[in-house]
Amino acid sequence: MALIFIRTAIIFFVLLLVMRLMGKSQIGEMQPFEFVISLVIAELACIPMADTSIPLFYGIIAIVTIFILHQIVWLLELWFKPVKKVVSGKPSVVINKDGIDEFQLKKNNLDVSDLIESMRVAGYFNLDDVYYGLYEANGSFSALEKEEHAASSLPLTLIDRGKADEQNCTRCGFNTDRLKQFLAEQNAKLKEVVVMTVNGEGRVYFQKRGEKYKILQVEVNGQW
Repeated sequence: MALIFIRTAIIFFVLLLVMRLMGKSQIGEMQPFEFVISLVIAELACIPMADTSIPLFYGIIAIVTIFILHQIVWLLELWFKPVKKVVSGKPSVVINKDGIDEFQLKKNNLDVSDLIESMRVAGYFNLDDVYYGLYEANGSFSALEKEEHAASSLPLTLIDRGKADEQNCTRCGFNTDRLKQFLAEQNAKLKEVVVMTVNGEGRVYFQKRGEKYKILQVEVNGQW
């Protein structure tokens, strides 16, 4: 028991030292390759801690080797910019002056609901609250906000990439006939709509595939 305690303590302090040398303290700040390295280090650390038949020195050597590989990749990224793009990726602009960029969303395995969730976490409740929105290489969301943005009520998603949310449509008073009429007025078919949201005041964000988004006003069933 005492031996396992001592081995665990040694591995713990070695890991702490290595992670500090890596220069990252929070997993949310890590680049993809750093996250992978952290997972590998954690796995390597568990083996010598629990199995006393494995020399402790072997575990430390493996962890230090991973750290050296991390430093090599870091130097390559520093000296050769193309390497950084390949290893860590690059930011993806998912909202621009025309609205949502579907191609960038698909490229990053995201959909409109993922984007809306990221915006809410960042404090933006309307899709047009920002001039530009992007996902950084580490997966965090950043935005250039509009000065006048203000959320008066929570927008509900009625259409997400060509599919209608029947529950939200009913809540807003958009039955099938009314939704068809609205789309006809916008000269759009359901499958052509990237996104449509409406808030409690009837403010609509509407974007047809291949076109710039529109801000419209409709009547809704009360507020929420």
